[in-house]
Amino acid sequence: MSSENPSSPPFARHLPLLVLFLAIVLGAGITIGILNTPGAWYEALRKPPFNPPNWVFAPVWTILYVMIAIAGWRTYLRVGNSRIMQIWYGQMILNWVWSPLFFTLHYMWTALGVITVMLYLILNFIGGNWRADRLTALLFIPYALWTGFAGLLNSSLALLN
Repeated sequence: MSSENPSSPPFARHLPLLVLFLAIVLGAGITIGILNTPGAWYEALRKPPFNPPNWVFAPVWTILYVMIAIAGWRTYLRVGNSRIMQIWYGQMILNWVWSPLFFTLHYMWTALGVITVMLYLILNFIGGNWRADRLTALLFIPYALWTGFAGLLNSSLALLN
């Protein structure tokens, strides 16, 4: 942990930690995505008209995971394992739990509960960083929007099926 601003010039010495954050977030996210594909079950579901094509999800999540990792890294450098970092860990765990619940176990309502709590944590992370590190908070806004959309999609699929 360092009290220096992660965007200040000496941040280069913290690049190995950034690589670690990226490796864990992207590695776990991609692995979970590969192990929990939508498959035939998902294809057979009745879908709302706003359901995006399947090819959209991988690039969107890859970009979001990079942003999530950078935000986690910046927060960790600024405050270590503080309350706000615990919120980051919590939303990350829920993020990784959602796909197995939804795509593999087909627990749509349980997955909706998970994504709702995840969105709550994401919004708390944004609020907790807004004054101290605006860039970190801004990095989470697309994630909050996508998670809100995913929650709407999750609830629509649960209601339709």
